[in-house]
Amino acid sequence: MTHIRNNTTLGAAARPACLPAGIAAGLGMLMLSIAPETLNAGELPASAAREAPATLFETGLYSEPARLTVDPAHIAFAPQYPLWTDGAEKHRWIALPPGSAIDASDPDGWDFPIGTQFWKEFSFEGRKVETRYMERLADGSWLFATYAWSEDQRSADLVSGKGRKGAHPLAGGASHTIPGVTDCRACHMSGPVPVLGFGARQLATDDDPHVLRGDPAPRRNRVLDALVARGVVVGLDPRIIAADPPGRSQLERDVLGYLHGNCGHCHNSKGPLGRLGLDLRQSVSDPHARPLVTTLGQPLKSPPPGLTPGTVSRVEPGRPDLSALPQRMASRWPVLQMPPLGTTLVDVEAVDLINRWIAEVEMVSAEARHEDGEEE
Repeated sequence: MTHIRNNTTLGAAARPACLPAGIAAGLGMLMLSIAPETLNAGELPASAAREAPATLFETGLYSEPARLTVDPAHIAFAPQYPLWTDGAEKHRWIALPPGSAIDASDPDGWDFPIGTQFWKEFSFEGRKVETRYMERLADGSWLFATYAWSEDQRSADLVSGKGRKGAHPLAGGASHTIPGVTDCRACHMSGPVPVLGFGARQLATDDDPHVLRGDPAPRRNRVLDALVARGVVVGLDPRIIAADPPGRSQLERDVLGYLHGNCGHCHNSKGPLGRLGLDLRQSVSDPHARPLVTTLGQPLKSPPPGLTPGTVSRVEPGRPDLSALPQRMASRWPVLQMPPLGTTLVDVEAVDLINRWIAEVEMVSAEARHEDGEEE
């Protein structure tokens, strides 16, 4: 096994002596800045249209706030490939207005009705730290808010739009940061739809038993066929429910799923980073081709400082040590780190997963590129 260095341990001598102007100020944030014209049509931020409720309880998550009883009308769900957030345990719920449903006639771009609400609770070591909230407003835009839990775990108040640093201590002297509204929009507004983790691929009926940190709870509300049967999702092509899982092997399936859940919301062909030509979002119609074609043997357009000398490809088949993707995942140096926000600790298990896949992927890389080239 080839191990990729973790750049959080790099000394000054290991870093480039000079950086291009502005890089040291946070390259990742600059890459994810979103100009209004790049946002999805009809999804422009409308924070002035309605202010977020001052407390989490006011959003309607709980039917009995004093007992922290979640309203039974809300649907608990868990994406098949969860987003890594420093090892946080998460719980998620969706609520739809009575009589409404999600239009899935576009399988890669579900349309959520006005009034749809999402909550995602983050806990560390059994303590709730924050709950994030989304609501679709009357003009079609989305409201984003984050709520920080009190020390006594009895209440959660709205966090400033700038977020909150040092919300919970992590290993090695690091700490969890509650994101600000700008951070929320940077990720949620960078793809075909602002909703992440609740779509055809993430709610797939086929279960992946090897997924990293998969949800151990019963999957009654996660599978597509159950949601369709309940009338929560309408217009979905029945063939998608029974579709075969992506990937040419179990290992590749796990890798593609991880990249979809952790990277595809920003690195896709529809968002502001589409110009990079890196598409890690799985399309339901062709869930593995684009992630393979845009990574395997593909040259780096703008190599960041700090990569191992000789690294020229996003993924160099058979050579994880010369592949930029795992090197960036294994770094928490701001210039090199991927993802650039939302996480402080390296997902070591995921880096190992990616490395194992790269070491074995050479036998399918040429075929994948050839097939996609014929299609285009």
